[in-house]
Amino acid sequence: MPVARLKKEAESASLSSDDAAPKKLNAENSKIKRKRQSQSCDACRARKVRCARENPEDQAQPCKHCVALGIPCTYEYQPKKRGPPNLYLRRLQEAAAAAAAGKTDNKIDEMSVSPVSTKMSPPRSAISPSNSHAGVSSFLDPSLSSMPSGALSQSRYPISADSFHSQFPNMSSLPSPTYGTSRSPHSEDGLFSPTDQFSTYPLHNWSYKQYPQTVPPPSALVPLSYYYRPHRLEDVAARETVSLIIALFFDFVYPLTPCIHKPSFMTDLHTHREERDPLFFALVMSTIASTLVQVPRSYVPMERSAVRKLAQNCHEASRQISVASYDPPSSIHAVIRYFDCVYHFCEGHDATSHAAFGESAHIAVTLRMHEEAAYEGLDPIECEVRRRTFWLLFGADKSMSILLGRPICLRDEDCTVHFPKELDDEYISATAYLGQPPGKTALVCGLNYISRIFALLGEILVRIRVDKRSPPQGQFATARLEEVQTLHTRIISALLHAPEPLQLKRAHPQNQSVPQEFGGAGFRQATFAEVKDFFDNPNASRANASNPFLVMQANLYVTQQLVRFVIEQYRDELLTSLHGSVDEQRMAEEREAVASELLNILHSIPIQSIATNGPSLVHKVRFVASTLLDAVRKAETAPASAARAHAYLWDFLSILSEIERNYLLDDDRDGASSDGLLVSS
Repeated sequence: MPVARLKKEAESASLSSDDAAPKKLNAENSKIKRKRQSQSCDACRARKVRCARENPEDQAQPCKHCVALGIPCTYEYQPKKRGPPNLYLRRLQEAAAAAAAGKTDNKIDEMSVSPVSTKMSPPRSAISPSNSHAGVSSFLDPSLSSMPSGALSQSRYPISADSFHSQFPNMSSLPSPTYGTSRSPHSEDGLFSPTDQFSTYPLHNWSYKQYPQTVPPPSALVPLSYYYRPHRLEDVAARETVSLIIALFFDFVYPLTPCIHKPSFMTDLHTHREERDPLFFALVMSTIASTLVQVPRSYVPMERSAVRKLAQNCHEASRQISVASYDPPSSIHAVIRYFDCVYHFCEGHDATSHAAFGESAHIAVTLRMHEEAAYEGLDPIECEVRRRTFWLLFGADKSMSILLGRPICLRDEDCTVHFPKELDDEYISATAYLGQPPGKTALVCGLNYISRIFALLGEILVRIRVDKRSPPQGQFATARLEEVQTLHTRIISALLHAPEPLQLKRAHPQNQSVPQEFGGAGFRQATFAEVKDFFDNPNASRANASNPFLVMQANLYVTQQLVRFVIEQYRDELLTSLHGSVDEQRMAEEREAVASELLNILHSIPIQSIATNGPSLVHKVRFVASTLLDAVRKAETAPASAARAHAYLWDFLSILSEIERNYLLDDDRDGASSDGLLVSS
């Protein structure tokens, strides 16, 4: 008998091995659990060879292989339980059967309705391309597309998801995809619509749920590659509206973020490239979304809620396409994610903004945008788009590092890429660089100078954080102090040789006390009136706001003072560690100089040009002003002039906060910001 055989072998093995007792116990336990014996022994089954016994019916006899190998011939294998049925295939079969049943019913009674269509498809009349201005995009619902999927050409970007098309039936025969199990109160049939909720990424909000067999099966989940197909701009907004927003981008946003080549972009837009290239459609969508949150609302002839809805729909449309086309990556991906970062930053989605920045930065590194050698062989347009995009990411990285205390992602010592060529877009073609006309300053000069300032900020931040972990002592502290002094000299002279259009025309001489007209109730009231007119009056003058060099001046000189302040702060800390104290009088004078210079800059630039910079400039001024105010409060011997300068700077900050509030598209947050402004002022 096999049982006796197993027991005998287990007992003999216990005499020759210390661990035989557990084997005997396991053998006895498995003997009880096993209901039927395998035709092959365990060793032959594992080796996938035929079990050779002289008498196949006598399993008590060891097989020849086990005898030759000198191992026990056991039969302990137990077959595993069968897995669950293929529910996905069953659902497809049930859906097909229900559809077939619906067709049969239609032949009997024309008034009958298919059970699949009544329970799975949202009403087409509620979400149609003609209603796109109401804030609901037909792009977000695949069932509403007017373009048959069978007529699409093969994507120019091969992606792994494309290989799964053959596993799905024709997309036009599939029920409309539903994202998640939540119900929208606005849907006529109770189904969830991704455009009814302010969900940033509807594709990732679905949840798996087992349904009883009495409930109709859920519609099939559409693969991401389904969204990577040609689309029409009219599916989201009227082409006239799109053209207006793109014009606003190039007039007010482009000078600070010139990461699009205007001539080729406009040519592609006029030739409807988005209907052939899904990724270009995503780029247009992200450009629109980021523009709507960066221009004054009076510039867009739409209600605030409609502007916010359109910006959200454009962002979601771009996201659904771009996540399906990461491989192979391209510079367009990096630009799209940078625009997404700006969109979420202005909307107050901090974590999502940082996530979008991380994607953009890592795509740039994957494309080796930080290495000059990687640009060999690229056409001039692609080279300049990549250089500009990288240096925009480089500056954003340093801003987040100082303002939010985050680690530096793009280190200066890792970067060998050159600055962009100082040429306007019309002098850059796909085949050659043309000469910039003499006396004409290229817009990209502003990006190059701000990048140099951010590079200095990166250098001081690296030293501060290294020294915080391991403070320098003795001669090492002295050497570090000399490095910081050199950085201070470099930041003071960073803009001395800037082109004439970027040179600041100061309203008040440098290194002098702040005049009385820089503050007071009269100044605040007049400036608040200008800000209100700028944001609310569609007929207000746009001359200062549309002057790109005035806008760039505000960004350049405010950032310079921010970096100067950080360097001087750390220099004082090093002096204190070396000498045990610091000259309080000299430090107070330097703090007053920073506040006075910052005030002089803000008063030398029209408020409309300052407002065009948006919330990012406000954050920089707030960082310096709040730190200076703390220093004045702690200083017992601060002169009256310093206190006045800081008070005036704080007054100006209240004006900047009003500018920041006007960029909000959320009415609830707008009201909250107004209350906070009244408290702070």
